[in-house]
Amino acid sequence: MSTVIEQTLELYGIENWGAGYFDINRKGNLIVRPSENDPRAADVKEIIDDLARRGIGTPVLLRFPQLLTSQVRKLQRAFRNSIREFDYQGAHMCVYPMKVNQHRAVVEEYLREASRYDFGLEAGSKAELYAALALEQSPDSLLVLNGFKDEEFIEMAFVGARSGKRVVIVIEKLSELDHVLRLADRYEDGPMPMVGIRVKLYSKGSGRWEKSGGEAAKFGLTTTEILEVIRRMQEAGRIQMLRLLHFHIGSQLTDIKRIKNAIKEAARVYAKIRQMKVPIDLLDVGGGMAVDYDGSRTAFDSSANYTAQEFANDVVYTIKQVCEDENVPHPTIIQESGRFLTAYHAMLVTNVQDEIETVVEDIQPIEIDDDDPQVIIELADLRETISAKNYREYYHDALEHRDELFTLFNLGLISLEDRAKGEVLFWDVCERANRFARQTEDVSEDFDELRRLLCAKYLTNFSVFRSVPDHWAIDQLFPIVPIHRLNKQPTEYATLCDITCDSDGVVDKFVDLHDVKQILELHALTPGEPYYIAILLVGAYQEVMGSNHNLFGNPNEAHIYIDDDGYLIKKVIPGTNVGEAVERAHYDRGQLHEGFRRRIEQLVRRGELSEAQGMELVEYYESRINSYTYLVNGSTPSRRLRD
Repeated sequence: MSTVIEQTLELYGIENWGAGYFDINRKGNLIVRPSENDPRAADVKEIIDDLARRGIGTPVLLRFPQLLTSQVRKLQRAFRNSIREFDYQGAHMCVYPMKVNQHRAVVEEYLREASRYDFGLEAGSKAELYAALALEQSPDSLLVLNGFKDEEFIEMAFVGARSGKRVVIVIEKLSELDHVLRLADRYEDGPMPMVGIRVKLYSKGSGRWEKSGGEAAKFGLTTTEILEVIRRMQEAGRIQMLRLLHFHIGSQLTDIKRIKNAIKEAARVYAKIRQMKVPIDLLDVGGGMAVDYDGSRTAFDSSANYTAQEFANDVVYTIKQVCEDENVPHPTIIQESGRFLTAYHAMLVTNVQDEIETVVEDIQPIEIDDDDPQVIIELADLRETISAKNYREYYHDALEHRDELFTLFNLGLISLEDRAKGEVLFWDVCERANRFARQTEDVSEDFDELRRLLCAKYLTNFSVFRSVPDHWAIDQLFPIVPIHRLNKQPTEYATLCDITCDSDGVVDKFVDLHDVKQILELHALTPGEPYYIAILLVGAYQEVMGSNHNLFGNPNEAHIYIDDDGYLIKKVIPGTNVGEAVERAHYDRGQLHEGFRRRIEQLVRRGELSEAQGMELVEYYESRINSYTYLVNGSTPSRRLRD
């Protein structure tokens, strides 16, 4: 491997956050492996070129189902090892929370591998339950139902139990228990769902979702309410249905100490309930297992200070210790780690459309003469005489001259041409000062800010709000890497601007091992050549939470399988077209076409258009109904309109 590629791996942190799935090949292209350190690999640039030949352009969501399978195995293996090491007498099962990514391809791929280990599903709404009831699960796996429920939701759960599913209704509030007991009397001649109770722990999680736990949490029953559930079920003769204790202290739990505290508290609650002769035997430790998005292995919001094996060890060992202390059987451990399972398997690849100029360009050569205002002459002198020895002083002088320039303009003492000339000279001084600062490795605050100010803004063909909404909403970090030219040193500092009509549509925070970078090292754009970047680890939550801002809709999608020969494109799903986008906003295609035709007919009647011209406009408008909502790189109009 070349020195440049090794430096690139370190620069983008691929070996830190990549979990063994991502690397760079000798061509300088990003590659994906189907499992950790697998010799097989797919070249992402080759995939994008292949899709382009098939008419599938960027942005495109690449889905690698084998990575999802690998994460299922990694999770199962971690708990199997822990159970064996600590001589734990219970089992481990997982249920995948469909809210993390409900797409059929994702859920079915998960179940294909998960069924080998009796892993099941978790649903938090009627629609998710409706879908889950028709999916094939292993007979011994669970279907856990969380979230607030009405009687219809709960009745669907009873129907699921009668259809052969091992359904668990988790009670979130006491009114749900009333529905369960009433329906149990109605359906008592057939299989019953199990009942779980969600406890509101005192312990809190860590990271952005810390408020999900603790006494003020949205979900969960207090100790008094738990005792009331047990009392009512005993009085109704339904205590045998109560089988599961559940808790959840948040998503992306970054600190293992917080997790251990919560596990210890929940295990103690389980033990006390078990001692009350309640047949509870399932302990659901919820989700929250974090993904190390930045590779720092810390308790930072976008990281995790533990591995899958460390997580499993702490969960299993803590529960065992409490159960043995309380002299109760070890429960089957249920886990809901959706983010950990799905984040790695998807990446968004898109093209950089253009560069948005940050500084004023010298469109025409500047000529300085004696008639220019003194501020212009002094800025010109700074530009010509700045050096490695005086760049700091000259930069500060330039800042003062810029303020003077705008003051003189606001007072009407200089012309618009003078202002334009002064702006160009000022930015020239800044760029040269920045160059000298980089050469001398000046990391002072002044030049750190200047570097951010001067960095390129790459106009990138995607929507932040559609494809990485968590970056906009909660400053979630995602690894971003060019998919090619990685055997060449990047020479530009840049931020990414999306194509939405919103100033918030930017990516200006990037992963770094020791900090959060404000700029990303990228390559200079070459006219006529595409430049592709990938936003990785977007398989959890991003697709399902993306909005329809500007009606861009879903990007193109491709499912990629990796084999000994490289890769196989097994499925392509076209992205949202214009017609589908407007229909999502409740426009009717027919009415839109009719409205445009009426407008053209009025122009023809007034003689402002000929009938042929009008017909051509109508045909063109109606033909755009099937066009891609995103920018089509290098496209040309389908026909030239008549003058």
